[in-house]
Amino acid sequence: LQLVESGGGLVQPGGSLRLSCTASGFSFDFTNIGWFRQAPGKEREGVACLHSSDGSINYVDSVKGRFTISRDNAKKTVYLQMNSLKPEDTAVYYCASCTVFNLKGYYYWGQGTQVTVSS
Repeated sequence: LQLVESGGGLVQPGGSLRLSCTASGFSFDFTNIGWFRQAPGKEREGVACLHSSDGSINYVDSVKGRFTISRDNAKKTVYLQMNSLKPEDTAVYYCASCTVFNLKGYYYWGQGTQVTVSS
């Protein structure tokens, strides 16, 4: 399974971006996919993870109410809609296979896309 992110960029505080993670490989439909981020000088953190079967979702507290994760199995794509962006959301965002209950990524990782929130 290969994952490729897109959609990052520079946005002003309060703005929106939508990230996309497109997968190749046969096991996408049965794989939880989520989003992670790493800011300069900080550890990587889980942002959101979406269960492939039951649709359950886990978000990190700092993005609840602002970010929405979704997936389109026909397009083998997972999205992260990010609204009301703040400067502290600035980071490299990665998609990865994940476990919902503890927001951990494992095994399959994308190359990352930069999100910069600045005026």
